[in-house]
Amino acid sequence: MSRRGSARVTGFALVAAIGVISALVARRPELAIVAAPFALLLGLGTGLAREPRLEASLDVRSSRVLEGEDVEVEVTVSSETGMERLEVVIDLPDGVGVAEGPAGVAVRLAPGDERALCYSLRPARWGVYDVGSVAFRARDRLGLVLWERRLAEPRLLRVYPVPEPVGRAFPAVELQAFAGNEVARVAGDGIEYADIRDFVPGDRVRAINWRASARRQRLVVNERHPERNEDVVLLVDSFLDLALGNRSTLDDAVRAASALATRYLDRRDRVGLVGFGGTLRWLRPGMGTTQRFRLVETLLETRVETTYASRDVNLVPARVLPPKALVVALTPLVDSRFATALEDLRARRFDLVVVEVDPAPLVPRGTRRLDALAFRLWLLEREAMRSRLERLGVAVARWGDDGSLDQALEGVRTFRRYARRARV
Repeated sequence: MSRRGSARVTGFALVAAIGVISALVARRPELAIVAAPFALLLGLGTGLAREPRLEASLDVRSSRVLEGEDVEVEVTVSSETGMERLEVVIDLPDGVGVAEGPAGVAVRLAPGDERALCYSLRPARWGVYDVGSVAFRARDRLGLVLWERRLAEPRLLRVYPVPEPVGRAFPAVELQAFAGNEVARVAGDGIEYADIRDFVPGDRVRAINWRASARRQRLVVNERHPERNEDVVLLVDSFLDLALGNRSTLDDAVRAASALATRYLDRRDRVGLVGFGGTLRWLRPGMGTTQRFRLVETLLETRVETTYASRDVNLVPARVLPPKALVVALTPLVDSRFATALEDLRARRFDLVVVEVDPAPLVPRGTRRLDALAFRLWLLEREAMRSRLERLGVAVARWGDDGSLDQALEGVRTFRRYARRARV
């Protein structure tokens, strides 16, 4: 337990002291006679008061929870001297509240007694919170002296965002050379049937199609499509955050990134992350359960930091943006610096998809005619930016209040199928 604390007299003792001082200053003996018993009580009380010996500890049952889930916190207090009244108040950060009951309780401790106080905390938003701060307040038997102590032991609570449901993920145009669940368009060793061809020296005997060979009177072998994986890089825009009430564009972007990361990792793909904004954070592509926790931990650190410097995707290391990678950008398409970075990525021939977190419902339109005109011009500017990306061959999915994330991604799948056929 932290040794930071203080002791002070209560309001009753202060009134008694002020009364005696006032009588001496005013030279009124009758006032001194009236205040004398209180001053005597003050002297005896403060002289006999002894600082209580308090031992306290805090235990958090789980350090990782989802948004809206409750986590149990137990505060254990004990005292050798005992306390008539001990007030215990858990100091919670913004975004975390007590699910049931008050945040502060008062208990009585007998000498050598130990009490365990349980709290049920409920985080309302994803993030990293320190819930290890507890304030203690105790009084002497006469209520004249007040002692305050604070338990300050860092206890980090990581609250993961609730991912949006995603049924199917869209594959990259070009796959990697590692085994995965996505069927490649080229022929090779795999499961999916592709075609048959004539036998050439070096082919495996088990690849021979004996029925087709009997019909054609020569040896033919089966060709198959190999199963490959893909590299996916999630690019999260943290330049700006438009918020209204309990909803913000950055929150939606983080939830969408968490859902897409989970879906691609389930397909045995390699997933990386780049937080592009005031600060630049990145995580190299990887796969497996460990990579999933790394991605979520990195997403929890995503926040808006003000900067006026020009950001460039060239600052991202090359190993974070591998060749043939599918880059999925999650952005409200508000900051021009991020739009310039998207055009730069497309110019470098990256396979790019943009998931637009629609900020229009979060922007007040105003009641005046000039405000309504400014809002319409802003919508037209966003439409022009969206059209410019689509002309570059970038699929743009708009995710707003009118549908789920999976419905928005269905438009991306349709656009990519159409664009692929047009290139043939």
